[in-house]
Amino acid sequence: MAGAAGPGTGPGAAGGDGDDSLYPIAVLIDELRNEDVQLRLNSIKKLSTIALALGVERTRTELLPFLTDTIYDEDEVLLALAEQLGNFTGLVGGPDFAHCLLPPLESLATVEETVVRDKAVESLRQISQEHTSVALEAHFVPLVKRLASGDWFTSRTSACGLFSVCYPRASSAVKAEIRQHFRSLCSDDTPMVRRAAASKLGEFAKVLELDSVKSEIVPLFTNLASDEQDSVRLLAVEACVSIAQLLSQDDLEALVMPTLRQAAEDKSWRVRYMVADKFSELQKAVGPKITLNDLIPAFQNLLKDCEAEVRAAAAHKVKELCENLPTEGRETIIMNQILPFIKELVSDTNQHVKSALASVIMGLSTILGKENTIEHLLPLFLAQLKDECPEVRLNIISNLDCVNEVIGIRQLSQSLLPAIVELAEDAKWRVRLAIIEYMPLLAGQLGVEFFDEKLNSLCMAWLVDHVYAIREAATNNLMKLVQKFGTEWAQNTIVPKVLVMANDPNYLHRMTTLFCINALSEACGQEITTKQMLPIVLKMAGDQVANVRFNVAKSLQKIGPILDTDALQEEVKPVLQKLGQDEDMDVKYFAQEAISAVAQRLTKLDFPVKDNEEPSAPGADKNHFLRPRGPGEDTGKAHRERAARVVSEETVEAARFRGTDAAKGPAHQFHVNTRDTLAQLEIAELVHFSQSRD
Repeated sequence: MAGAAGPGTGPGAAGGDGDDSLYPIAVLIDELRNEDVQLRLNSIKKLSTIALALGVERTRTELLPFLTDTIYDEDEVLLALAEQLGNFTGLVGGPDFAHCLLPPLESLATVEETVVRDKAVESLRQISQEHTSVALEAHFVPLVKRLASGDWFTSRTSACGLFSVCYPRASSAVKAEIRQHFRSLCSDDTPMVRRAAASKLGEFAKVLELDSVKSEIVPLFTNLASDEQDSVRLLAVEACVSIAQLLSQDDLEALVMPTLRQAAEDKSWRVRYMVADKFSELQKAVGPKITLNDLIPAFQNLLKDCEAEVRAAAAHKVKELCENLPTEGRETIIMNQILPFIKELVSDTNQHVKSALASVIMGLSTILGKENTIEHLLPLFLAQLKDECPEVRLNIISNLDCVNEVIGIRQLSQSLLPAIVELAEDAKWRVRLAIIEYMPLLAGQLGVEFFDEKLNSLCMAWLVDHVYAIREAATNNLMKLVQKFGTEWAQNTIVPKVLVMANDPNYLHRMTTLFCINALSEACGQEITTKQMLPIVLKMAGDQVANVRFNVAKSLQKIGPILDTDALQEEVKPVLQKLGQDEDMDVKYFAQEAISAVAQRLTKLDFPVKDNEEPSAPGADKNHFLRPRGPGEDTGKAHRERAARVVSEETVEAARFRGTDAAKGPAHQFHVNTRDTLAQLEIAELVHFSQSRD
C-alpha cells in the first residue's frame, strides 16, 4: 500500500489552501498509504472524518477511487473499510450519489476472505435501500448481474445475498432476469455457490410472487434438498420453513412434504440434525393437520436416531412440540406417541442426550396435569435425579418449580426429596459435593419454610463431614443461603447452630466454626458479627490447638473491616497482641499479619491525628492534614520526610531490640515481617500498636 496514489499529496492538499487546521486530516490521508497495517486500520476507521474534511465532491472524485485501488490490502483493513462504506451515503452527497459507493464495495465483495465479503454484502444491502427505483435498475442491478456471472466463486456467493433486496422494486423484465440468475446459481458447479444460494433461498422466496414460488422456487428447493453435498441439503431444510409459510395446505402436501419426509430420513446425520433443530418452526409452518400425519412419526424417528447429536437436538424440542400441538387431544397424543420414546431417552447411553431431555422434561408436567405427572413423569424425574451425570441432576433441580406448581410442595417432598436426601448422604463424597452445589438453587425453588423443615438439618450436618472439601462447600453454601433468605433468617436459624460448634471436642469442627464466621460475617452485617460472632472468635483465641489459634488470627483479619473502631481497639487489639506472643511460630506469624491489616484499618479511621496525641515530629502541627498549605510549603514532602525518619529510627531500634532482648522470651520478642517491614513499622508507630519495650 505504501506509495499508492492518494487524495492529495500533503497537508495543503487536504484543505486546498494549506490551512494548518486541516493538518490532522492530511495526516490521516497519509496514514492510508502507510506501510504500518495498524496505522492504515486506524485511518480507515476515521474515514468519515476524512470525507467530511474533503467535502462530498472530492470524496467522490478522489477518496473513493483511491479506496477502490487499495482492495489488495490486509483483511482487517478491508473489513473495516467495508463496514465504513455502508454508512457513507450522506458523505458522498446523499441518495442521488449512492451509486458512487458501489465500485469499492463490488471489489470488496469478490475478495477471498469470507468475513470481508459478508460485510461488503451487508453494506451493499444497506445502500440498496437508499437508491431510487431508477438508480437501482441503472446501477445496482447491473452490479448484481456482474457478481452473479463472475469467474470466481467468491463473487457468485456474494451475489446470492443481494437478489432479495433489489427484486421487489425492479420492473417485470428485470425481475425475470434476476430469477434466471438465481436459478443459475442454485445449479452452479461449485458447492460453495450452491450453499450460498440454498442459505438465501427462503429469503428470496418471501419477496417473490406466489406463482413464481410454486413454479420456480419449489423446484429449486427440491433440487437443493437432493444435492450430492450434505452441507447444501441441510441449508435447504432451513429454507423449507420460509417456503412452507407461503403455501396453502394442499400445495404443501403436494410440493413440499415429500422432500421434507426425505430430509428427515436423510443418510447424513447433519441433515437429520437440522430437521430436528428446526422442528418447532416446521411444525408452526405446516400446521396441525400435517403435523399429526407427517411430523409426529418423523419426530419419533429422530428421538430414536442412531446418532446421539440428532437425538439430543430432538430431545431439546420435546416441550416445544407438545406445547404447539392442538389443545384438543394433545394429552392423548403425548401419552401415546411421545412419552414412550421419552422414557427410552431417560436411560440413553449418551449424557448429552439425557441432559438435553432433563432441561425440558419438567415442563411437560404443566401440559399433562397432576395425575399424569405423578403417575408417569415423577418416576422419570427420580431416575434423572439419580443419574451419574451432574448436568442431568442440575437440570432436574433447576426446574423443580414447574413440577411444584402442578403437584404441590407436599407431593414433591414425598417423591423427590427422599432421593435428594439419599444423594446428600451418599458414601461417595463427590456425589455429596454435587448436591451441596445445587442446594441454594433448590432452596430458592422450595422456599424458606419448607427448606427449614426438610433440608436445614442436612446443610448443618455437612459442616461436620469427615471430608474437608464437603465442609468447605457447606460453608460457602451457608453464605449463599443467607444471601437468598436474609440476615434475620440467618440470625435466628443458622448463626446459633454454627456458634455451638465452637465447643465441639473435635478441633476440625471448631475450625469449621471459624470458616463459617468468615463466610457469614459479610452477609450478616456489622451488628450480628459484633454481638454474636466476635465474642466466640475471641474466646477461641485460648484454644489448646495451635491450628485453631492461628485461624482465630486469620478470622479477626477477615472480619476486621466489618467491625467498628471501638471493637477493634478494645477487643480485637489485646487478643492479637496476646497471639503475637504465642509460643507457636505459625500463630505468631498470622497474628502479626492480622495486626498489620487491623492497623491499616485503624489508620484510615484515626486520621487526622487526635488532639491528645503528641506530634510525630518536633514542631509538627497536630492538625497537619487539616490546615491549609502555606505559601511555598510542600506539606506532602515534609510529611514524607518525617515518616522516613520515623521508619528509619524504628528499624534500627527493632534490630537492636532483637539482638539484645531475644533471650528474655516471647513477651519481649518483636516479630518483623521482612517483606513489608517499613510499612508495618510506620503503621504501628502511627496507631500506637507496637510492642512494649524496656
